Amino acid sequence: MNEQTLTDPFGRRIAYLRLSVTDRCDLRCGYCLPKGFKGFEEPEHWLSFEEIGRVVAAFTALGVRHVRITGGEPLVRRNLPDLAERLSALPGLDDLSISSNCTRMDALAEPLYRAGVRRLNVSLDSLRPEVFKEVTGGDLDKVLRGIAAAREVGFAPIRVNTVVMRGVNDEEIEDILGYCAEKGFTLRLIETMPIGATGRGAQDHYLDLQIVRRRLEQSFELISDILPGGGPARYYRVGATETRIGFITPISQHFCETCNRVRLTVDGTLYLCLGQDNSYALRPLLRDGIGEADLIAHLRSAIALKPERHEFKERPEKIIRFMSATGG
Repeated sequence: MNEQTLTDPFGRRIAYLRLSVTDRCDLRCGYCLPKGFKGFEEPEHWLSFEEIGRVVAAFTALGVRHVRITGGEPLVRRNLPDLAERLSALPGLDDLSISSNCTRMDALAEPLYRAGVRRLNVSLDSLRPEVFKEVTGGDLDKVLRGIAAAREVGFAPIRVNTVVMRGVNDEEIEDILGYCAEKGFTLRLIETMPIGATGRGAQDHYLDLQIVRRRLEQSFELISDILPGGGPARYYRVGATETRIGFITPISQHFCETCNRVRLTVDGTLYLCLGQDNSYALRPLLRDGIGEADLIAHLRSAIALKPERHEFKERPEKIIRFMSATGG
């Protein structure tokens, strides 16, 4: 194994860290967090910005080049631009991005951009205020203002993530695609996943995205495409336009063979797979004052635990933690 790379037992090079800075969120999407949930991680268990910086520095020393800040909703973590500035200064980190619901982006877009965050994935499950309220409990106008602010300061690319739910928002996919085409965004459609009790409950609305793709092909020419840094989505260009649409299909057509990512939660637990329990606790090591070389050695040990694939179809009841606790 090259000294400067992380490779799991199945030959996949790990180059992408999803970094959760909070398990809290100011929305309550039905597939992610139950209404009234209060079992959040205690603040004293959160990794400090210094501790996060140490872990990310160790990952970049091992060849990780892309870090995405996630949550919960990352914008609820106080002083987040300070952390972004610390991370963007790390040698070897080529790409610092963020996933957000954009409810607070109106105020934070400019300081985050100045701090070095460049790419944005935004969760947007409906353009109908009443449906958006039903799914998230939030205010659609506030989110749209946040997205507009991010676009205005220069975030690019902006990718809109839509969890497709049968009987909830599946009839407005074309409208969301039109919005993305008008604004210059990429649309990514996502299948619901059985993560936690809420995720399993959302399976009542599960829709196979292969069906959605075939439906869209009746109205649009979809040309297979590749998007750099596009993550797990399978992308298509819409006809002769520059508009792209991606399909993230963990259930109907999993992409485990190309998985190059791991997830660090706010309490310092490293999850090696979204759909498995394989994990490695880093917080106790950090609080005990572990040195850089030993921390790097522990990251190698953690990656050795990464499983070959999830079991969403075979064992949908397996993952009891909520999506918000895993970091998306």
